[in-house]
Amino acid sequence: LQNGGGGRFMHDKDLASLRKTIRRHIPQSIEKLKKFASIPSVTAQNKGIPEAVAYVVQLMKEAGGETKILDDLGGNPVVYGNFPAHKNRNTKKTLLFYNHYDVQPPEPLDQWDTDPFEPTELDGKLYARGVADNKADLVARLTAIQSLQSYGEGLPCNVKFIVEGEEEIGSPNLALYLEKYTDLFKADACIWEFGNKDEKERVIMAAGVKGMAYMELSCQSADVDLHSSMGAYIDNAAWRLVHALSSMKNDKNEIVVDGFYDGVIPPTESEIKAVKALPFDEEALKELHGLKRPLITKEKGQDPREAMVFEPTMTICGLESGYHGEGSKTVLPKRAMAKLDCRLVPGQDPDNIVACIRRHLDQHGYTDVEITVLNGQLAYRSDFSDPFVELVAETAEKAYETEVVIAPNHAGTGPMYEFGRNLNLPIVSTGVGWVNSRAHAPNESIRLKDFEQGVVHMAYLLEEFAKKS
Repeated sequence: LQNGGGGRFMHDKDLASLRKTIRRHIPQSIEKLKKFASIPSVTAQNKGIPEAVAYVVQLMKEAGGETKILDDLGGNPVVYGNFPAHKNRNTKKTLLFYNHYDVQPPEPLDQWDTDPFEPTELDGKLYARGVADNKADLVARLTAIQSLQSYGEGLPCNVKFIVEGEEEIGSPNLALYLEKYTDLFKADACIWEFGNKDEKERVIMAAGVKGMAYMELSCQSADVDLHSSMGAYIDNAAWRLVHALSSMKNDKNEIVVDGFYDGVIPPTESEIKAVKALPFDEEALKELHGLKRPLITKEKGQDPREAMVFEPTMTICGLESGYHGEGSKTVLPKRAMAKLDCRLVPGQDPDNIVACIRRHLDQHGYTDVEITVLNGQLAYRSDFSDPFVELVAETAEKAYETEVVIAPNHAGTGPMYEFGRNLNLPIVSTGVGWVNSRAHAPNESIRLKDFEQGVVHMAYLLEEFAKKS
């Protein structure tokens, strides 16, 4: 592997020495991760935030960093970390890490095999809510820094962290901090929060994310639930909402809301080429998730890989109405509610998506269906030809000793657009998850071997990144 004009990559014997140094730090790092994951920092439930902030500060200080708590613009505090390069290394280069300390709610609790906030080590895996998304990645990056400080000449370049506490509710306040503290967060490149291995142990990365328009649709037909016999002449909120939802997406899974696709920026030739090269094993996917229906892309005549990266979506995430307990209850629901998640691609604006859905509902006679916006984020793609993208992939290939796959954007969402707009830097997302990490689901986990490899990759990347002029 060639280092793009900055000399050859680290020799194998030096990489082996770095692995050995890192291995000495792993047991202590796992204990720190367990303590971190035991903090129930659930933003959606307003739990554990001060404790998580204090522990992130403690972790950074233990790794030799300087910290600032930014909390003057509303929302949960943003933790800034700064680790200056050793004076004899490249003090002109800076890598920024983005992470978050908040986690998803643990519910449904009855589907966990262990307590979600009592980290449990079993069969080489660590189970806990938030361990994969995203606490292990933060601890792995800090472990890489700490290892480098005791390896060779010390930290090879400047490193900064921005660790927020509202990612799991859409980062509603992060843009304000990025705008006010742009100079504080300035860097040459950024490593994003997440990544994983797939079912064939390939390392999966992305240089962008989809956007999102997340909303709640609701309607009410009476002040109280009524006897179901009155369905002969009284409208039913549940049926009304179902009909409203079905008017927006047909039985071929095509979104039929006028204006929904307005502004979509077509992918470049290099992005299309990269997506066509992505691996995709339909049978492995079906087996992994126990899929009961054919992929919807088959009927639409689409390549699933292109749909995953380039196509926007409209997903009903949840429905609630009437009685859904054990046995029967003959009731006509007074109210119905649905959570609707639209994943967006570059060029789509979440505000416009909401406006298009509002107009569609009104035009189809559903003026009584109310929309409450819960989250709106723009999509983002880094320049796929930026040398940093290749550097992250090449160092991962050598650190993990396996195949690396990198996509123009991930199918998920995050506040990456605000980083690109305010900081104007290339961004690549990579992390220590595995194919069955179950982020956002019960029994979330990481594998400890992936954690150690992730630490090696981050340390190795910092060494090679510092060589760049």
